[in-house]
Formats: sequence, C-alpha cells, structure tokens
Amino acid sequence: MSKDTRGNSRTVVITGGNSGLGYGSAQALLGSNEGPWHVVIASRHAGRAQTAVDALAAGAVVGHTVEAMMLDLASLASVRSFAAEVTERLATGALPPLHAVVCNAGVQMGTALATTADGFEATFGVNHLGHFALVNGLLPVLEAPSRVVVVSSGTHDPALRMGPPPAWNDPRALARGELGPAAARANALMRGQARYSTSKLANVYFTHALARRLPAGVTANAFDPGMMLGTALGRSLPAPVRFVAQHILPRITWLLRRTVTDNINTAQESGRALAWVVTAPELAATTGKYFDLRREKPSSEESYDAARAEQLWTDSLALTGVSATR
Repeated sequence: MSKDTRGNSRTVVITGGNSGLGYGSAQALLGSNEGPWHVVIASRHAGRAQTAVDALAAGAVVGHTVEAMMLDLASLASVRSFAAEVTERLATGALPPLHAVVCNAGVQMGTALATTADGFEATFGVNHLGHFALVNGLLPVLEAPSRVVVVSSGTHDPALRMGPPPAWNDPRALARGELGPAAARANALMRGQARYSTSKLANVYFTHALARRLPAGVTANAFDPGMMLGTALGRSLPAPVRFVAQHILPRITWLLRRTVTDNINTAQESGRALAWVVTAPELAATTGKYFDLRREKPSSEESYDAARAEQLWTDSLALTGVSATR
C-alpha cells in the first residue's frame, strides 16, 4: 500500500457522515481554511456514502480530502474489521495521523423492538455499544493530540422536557431492550422514544468514563446538536410521525423557535458547531465536558452518576467482547 502524500493532513473519522449532522460536519471541515483534513465517511451504505463523498469533494477547499469506508455499527464484526483496516492504513502511512473519531451515527426506532446482528436491542446496540466497540478498537492509535467526540442529545435531560425521559436500567437489561421503571407505563411508541433518550444518556456516561481513562493530550467530549428537523434520524418511526417530522415541522421552524425552543437548527448549522468541537485549538485540553453547540454546559444531573458510568463501561466490555487497552 502506497504512502500517503497529503503532507501534514490529519484524519477525522465521522460515523454516519453521509447525511444529516455528520454530513454537515464533514462539509464544514472540508470547507474550512484550517487543516488540512482528511475526512473518512464511515457508513453502512456504500452507494449513499460514495454519493456524499462526491458532493463533499466537489465543494472541498484545496488540500482537504475525503473518502468513504464501510462501517455497520449494528455488527460488531463490521466494527472490528473497520478498526483493523484503519489501524493498518495508519501504520503503513496510507492514512494521515488520526486526529478525531466522531461518534455521530444513530438510530431512533419506532414501536417495533429491533435487534442488531449480535442480538442487542438496536437503539442501545447502535447508539452506544457499536460506538463503544469502535472507540476501544481505535484507542491504541489515538495518540496525542487527538479527540473523541460523542454526539448525545438534549433528550437525555428530563429537565429540558424534550419527550420521554431516560429509563435507565442495568446495561445488560438495556441491551435486551428492557427499560427501567420510569417507562413502566409508557405505550409502545413512548418506549421507543425512551430507548433513544436512554441511549443518549449512555453516550454521556460513556464520555465521562472514557475521559477518565485517556492519557494527556487525548480528549473525549459529548456534543448536543440541539433539535434538528428534516434529518433521517426518525426513519424507523411510524409513517404518520415520520411524515410530520420530515415534511411539516421543517416548514414551521420559525414558529417552533418562538413557541418550543430557540435551539432548533439545520444540519449545516449544528454541523459547523460539531466541526468546531472537533478541531478548535482552544479545546485541546478540554475533556469530559458537554457542549450544547459551541457552549460548554452541565449535562443532566443524572449523567454524573459515576457508579453507573463505570458499570456501563464494565458491562459494555463484556457485551462487546472488547479487551480493555487502557
């Protein structure tokens, strides 16, 4: 495999970078005057990923580069294969040094209880376990200075009243799709939403536990993109709900900003903020924090339960078969 010829370029891996927030972030990185960046769009859809890469490359500032690599977070075998390929390409110089892993891809299931290839409930399996396995697989090549950015959501915080709150349970139970007592009276649709908010709470626990384990110069932070309308996140929701989310709500953004929350953004707006968290020099030593767009703020009160975070880490190691490297 030939050596990379992109000079002082550095690699940013973005899961789910072919659409929505991930695409907006890639677009911001490739359109910046900083870098140069080599963006890896990690996606399970080869065709969609290549279409995204072609569009991103066409708009990239000279010096930036972009490519697609296959990654299915619903399959631990795919995660291991991706991490191994990245590691090999870094070792041979076929990829520029790794600057950041952006854990962005996610699913929000509807009423049906879906499972991953490994038998985990899909929301918890993709949003948490897949990214947990990915980051741990890449820890040996995350050398200072480098970053992990985990995309969470304001839905993890009951105080923000953004839908059904998290219903935390033992992590092994969550992997089976069993929510905690807080969702005992929820209907099927609300349980689906609670699984999503619970997975976003897991993202914050993961960020805190990871930050405690990383060496100096390697950071981990969580990112809240705010409410984004018209993305593909709700593709598994019931058809009427999906239609409203994708076609009605984006047309009344102005009204929602006035009556619900002013933190409603396009994927491009949130993507630019995510790119800032990934690259801002002033954040080089910032770790274990939660960013609402570009503003550092406390995550939910529940998210600071260190015992839960450590249990999640230990159980995730067992569930994914990952060997602790740090």
